[in-house]
Amino acid sequence: MSLQENTDITPSEQEEIEQPTDEMQVTRAEDQVTSKDKDQPKKKKKKLTAKQYALRLAIKIGITALVITLLLVFVFGVYVNHSNSSYPMIKDGDLCLTYKLGDIRQGDVVAYEANGETKFARVIALEGDSVEIKNDYVAVNGIGIFEETVYSTSAEGSSISYPYKVPGGSVFVLNDLRSDTSDSRTLGGIPLSDCKGKVIFVMRRRGI
Repeated sequence: MSLQENTDITPSEQEEIEQPTDEMQVTRAEDQVTSKDKDQPKKKKKKLTAKQYALRLAIKIGITALVITLLLVFVFGVYVNHSNSSYPMIKDGDLCLTYKLGDIRQGDVVAYEANGETKFARVIALEGDSVEIKNDYVAVNGIGIFEETVYSTSAEGSSISYPYKVPGGSVFVLNDLRSDTSDSRTLGGIPLSDCKGKVIFVMRRRGI
């Protein structure tokens, strides 16, 4: 004897089965929106005219030039050396980049203005220090300083007397080529207002 399953469905149950759920309705609505989007043609980007392109390029160049100018005025300086007073570190014709921010310290090589000329020299002493040069010996505040220069320092040809006290707001500089006395031995203390920053980069230009 076989058993038959009860397949009788009431009209109300049939209506519930055929009635779509909320999730099915949302899915169908999304499919319709996506289909409409696909059917719509994509908007083409407008090409720049020659005048618009030239204007944008001019603005970019102007902004770049302004930034470089501000950097060279307030942060960096570019100078060409025209002497051998700082030989062998800086040679005649070398291109020097200076950094204007930050404190100048003993041992720094700086660019400074003297008699309408940009010169380069090494800082030996700061304001308030006492400098003594005697028998090829350099002392600051009574203590001999260690230098990497290959030339001995002489007080011969100096226009100042020793011990020399560096004035306030000034530094005492010596050329690395110590036979050239066109430094603080002749000029005295160099005002910080005449200093154009310490040298941070040197590019050899000879032979280029």
